[in-house]
Amino acid sequence: MRCPFCAHDDSQVKDSRPTEDNTAIRRRRQCEGCGARFTTFERVQLREITVLKSNDAREPFDRLKIEQSVTLACRKRGIAQERIDQLVSGIQRQIETMGETEVPSRTIGEMVMEGLRQLDSVAYIRFASVYRDFGDAKDFEEFAGTVRDVGKH
Repeated sequence: MRCPFCAHDDSQVKDSRPTEDNTAIRRRRQCEGCGARFTTFERVQLREITVLKSNDAREPFDRLKIEQSVTLACRKRGIAQERIDQLVSGIQRQIETMGETEVPSRTIGEMVMEGLRQLDSVAYIRFASVYRDFGDAKDFEEFAGTVRDVGKH
């Protein structure tokens, strides 16, 4: 594993354990070049998945992008990191088990929306405001009205 500090190619694993949700292995490593310590996560990847963007561009699936978006939407909401990790892992599993090698970004966005709707209504609205490109306060108002309707059923 390449050191993120000095780019030396060799590191030694000092500690290895599963993450709390058992979806990855957390490894503490020490660089043999500079001695710096860093953490890596190892996850199962069933197949190579390509994301088909709305402008027809293609890019490799990146779990980190979903994780960053969900974390940003949940910021200052008091949601445990473990719940965020479970949501992201669930979305990744859904994508990998679809059996497709290309997945539209819209499909991934809708999965995130559904997961956040069940997790926290404010995070759901925050994510939707960016994902659906709200232009003014009226867009928020209309969308928030649908969130209240969902909560009544």
